[in-house]
Order: sequence, then C-alpha cells, then structure tokens
Amino acid sequence: MTHPTLLVIAHGSRDPRHAATVHALTERVRAERPGLRVETAFLEFNAPSVPRVLERLAAQGADEVVALPLLLTRAFHAKTDIPSVLCEARARLPRLRIRQADVLGPSPLLNATLGRRLREAGARPGDLPRTGLVLASAGSTDPEAIAVIAEIARELRHTGWCAVRPAFASALLPRTEDAVRALRAEGVDRVAVAPYVIAPGRLPDRIAAGAEAAGADVLADVLGPAPELARLLLNRFDEARVPVGASLSA
Repeated sequence: MTHPTLLVIAHGSRDPRHAATVHALTERVRAERPGLRVETAFLEFNAPSVPRVLERLAAQGADEVVALPLLLTRAFHAKTDIPSVLCEARARLPRLRIRQADVLGPSPLLNATLGRRLREAGARPGDLPRTGLVLASAGSTDPEAIAVIAEIARELRHTGWCAVRPAFASALLPRTEDAVRALRAEGVDRVAVAPYVIAPGRLPDRIAAGAEAAGADVLADVLGPAPELARLLLNRFDEARVPVGASLSA
C-alpha cells in the first residue's frame, strides 16, 4: 500500500449517537477524497479499539498511518492517552510507520461549522447585534485547552455578536445555564447557545439541558458531520504528512 491510511481516533461513548456521528463524519471524509483509506477507532466504550485497527492494517500490508485525534483541544487525551496507545503500537508493529496528527482546533473551519449550526437553529445575521452567544464546550482542567476556548470566544465576539461567553459542561464554571442567565442580567435581548462539541453524548446533553432550563432563544446542534469539519480532518491529515521544516506548497 503506497498511500498512508487516515485513522480517525474518537474518544467513544456509551451513547450510540456518538459512534453514529463519528462514522457519518468519516464517511463524509471518504466522499471528499475518493481513494483515501479512512478507518475509525475508539479509545474506549466503542469498537474497534485503536490497537485492533492498527494490527489489522499491519496484517493487510499497510506501511504508514496518520492517526488523527478527533479532539477540539490539546488536553489529556491528546497529550497522554493517544500518544501512549500509539507508542505501544509502534513497539509491537515496527514495520508500520505511525504519525500523530494535530488536534482539530482552533481553526477557522471550526468557527465556520459553529456558524452553520447556529444558522440552521434559527440564528439570523440581522439578529446578531442584539444576540449574545454562549460557546459551550465539554470542559477541561488543562490550561492550554481553557485558553483556546477563551480565544475562540474573543474571535467570535468580532463576528457580529453583541457578547460572547464561554461555558463548560464539566470541570469548570460557568455552566451553560449560568452563562445564559448572566447575559440576560446584562440586558442582552436574545441568547444563542453553540455546543463546541463534535458528537452527541452525556456532556452535550448537559449543555442542551442548561440552555433549555435558562430559556435560551437558540440552541445549535453539535458540530457533527459538517462539510467544513470533514475538510478540516483532511487538512490535518495533509499537514501530518509534510516533513518538519517543509511547507504544504513545497
């Protein structure tokens, strides 16, 4: 096999909607680039596991894999869990070259996906100057991940929203409902909530419940298998294949 395989590594969830969304996204990636072999693996809860997929690829004669974390920020899973699993695989499968791609965020394509989901949920461009936005992520204790969410919120503030507040489903405060109520207390006329998560599950459900409990006017869907997100996966795949010090145009 002469072309690298793209291995998309998702966290996994007991919620069946999670795996279904991940598979829908990888199907869109295949459609975007016919001929590219795209495989899916999960860290936990779902099958197949990362080691199992890598073993299968090695047995089938693959010589190079780009392992792409389906993660929005560089936190524990990207810094520890996935590198550990890949390191063990390299030791067991020395003939299989495995590269780890970067996480997905931050990226203008993610911001574009957020915009798509908000428009689909009813956020109209003309309403933005009187609408506050809650950017609701899963949450993390990693300072780098927290800083990324804060920076995205600042970027979104310059796209027309009258205010943007980050919120978190776990690990940190404020929760989604608190951020919605804080914007109301500041006199914001309308409030929209954008889940900054890829697939449905327990934490996205918590975000949605908080938005509904606080009376948000607009609740966007998760990022899901959006075309912008599929293109971003391919961008990260291409970047991982470029030798250090080279450019994509070289």
